[in-house]
Amino acid sequence: MANARNFRDAGGYRTADGHWVRMGLVYRSNNLHSLVQSDLDALAAVRLTRVVDLRNVMERTEDPDKVPAGATYQVADLLDVTKGLPSGGDLGLALLLALPSLLDSSKDAQQQLGYRLMVNAPSARAAYRDMLTGVAATLKQNGPASVFHCTAGKDRTGWGAAVLLTLLGVDRATVTADFLASNTYYGADSVRQNWLDAAFDEVNRKYGSFDAYVRTGLGLSDDTVATLKAGLLTD
Repeated sequence: MANARNFRDAGGYRTADGHWVRMGLVYRSNNLHSLVQSDLDALAAVRLTRVVDLRNVMERTEDPDKVPAGATYQVADLLDVTKGLPSGGDLGLALLLALPSLLDSSKDAQQQLGYRLMVNAPSARAAYRDMLTGVAATLKQNGPASVFHCTAGKDRTGWGAAVLLTLLGVDRATVTADFLASNTYYGADSVRQNWLDAAFDEVNRKYGSFDAYVRTGLGLSDDTVATLKAGLLTD
């Protein structure tokens, strides 16, 4: 959409075992503050009934979302201090692992640190659990769609989409391509592959496997995982 240029379908991808991720059920986006009525009408037409906002309180206050009438607005703030912030060994190691990038680019160092913290920070893990649980709740309604977003729809949203697609069985190369598409939709050099790689590296370092991250790190229930797969995968 012209007023949310990184708004796109999270589906349409082939999984490693030959399924497809359904389209028209989950979208990813940048913020929805600039939408006009025609945009809201378009979202209502695709039965968008849940908006999950990954932004912090300042972002939400300065640029509040515009959502279709009747849609559920859900906050899943990655920086919600009440859910816990990174500390101790996780924070120290994330800082240490980011330091070599300072030699090449401060932007790389900052983003690689941020992506690692999106994996291990308690507030971030709670936010992604809430996001995925909310999407699953909407899928149980047999038809309505959800969207999750942050400000630019590329970092917090990018990792959220990577988690969802990987959980559904989409291969890493395809997940990376979806992540890097923000460079087309939002602007050149909006994201870099090594940032996403840093997040996956942190998953393996902290949890040993992606499945352990989903089950232990995010704390997703078997029912939520089953609902996401049943609702979003098709032959």
